[in-house]
Amino acid sequence: MVAHQEGVTMGLSWNDRRLERRVKPGDGKPLKPFRWWQMTRRSLLSIALPVGGGPSATYTVEVKHGGDPETGVVRARLYRDGLCEAESKLPARFPVPGGTIEVRRSEVGMRRCHFVADDGSEARLVPDPRSAEGRRMRFAREHPGASGLIGAVSVVLLLIGVGLNLLQVAQPISEIPAIADSLGTFESPLRLPVWLNVTLGLGAALGATERAMRMRYHWLLDGGAGT
Repeated sequence: MVAHQEGVTMGLSWNDRRLERRVKPGDGKPLKPFRWWQMTRRSLLSIALPVGGGPSATYTVEVKHGGDPETGVVRARLYRDGLCEAESKLPARFPVPGGTIEVRRSEVGMRRCHFVADDGSEARLVPDPRSAEGRRMRFAREHPGASGLIGAVSVVLLLIGVGLNLLQVAQPISEIPAIADSLGTFESPLRLPVWLNVTLGLGAALGATERAMRMRYHWLLDGGAGT
């Protein structure tokens, strides 16, 4: 078993090894139950994994999106059967039996929380049913048509947000002397009123939040909308 783990470690990328090195031992405190008012401030996701030849253990990842009260740093904590076993700054990569649990977030919520097995296969951890992710998952299961429509609207809102950002950024960049001399300046064809700019920005933020509840992320859509 030790030789196998060493072989897996040797095959990791530099970034994966860096993430694993910053994992710290947990304090052993029990996992607190999820409360309804924590729906948008806390994420809990779990998976059952076999441990050796014995029974399975339940691994739970907790992320408090507001950060630690003392430092404000957002961390992921890993619980095994309800007791805190490890913690790490985000993004996090926790070694567990048979693979690793990878955790990432965006500015608006969870971006990724998957178990990656040693053979490369992946499984997404299951969110607590009372959390925002859990409620969104249940809605998708019970109302697939409405869920798909909401997902499509989220993408449209984000595309609009990305387009507006590109237009607003292009003009000041084009006014840089070296660029203006060689390519000329760009004048945005849109002159939107402030209220519409604010409304579309809020729409893009809502779209990104909705996608975060489904742990969907695309560097251009979600990152380009400022999330």
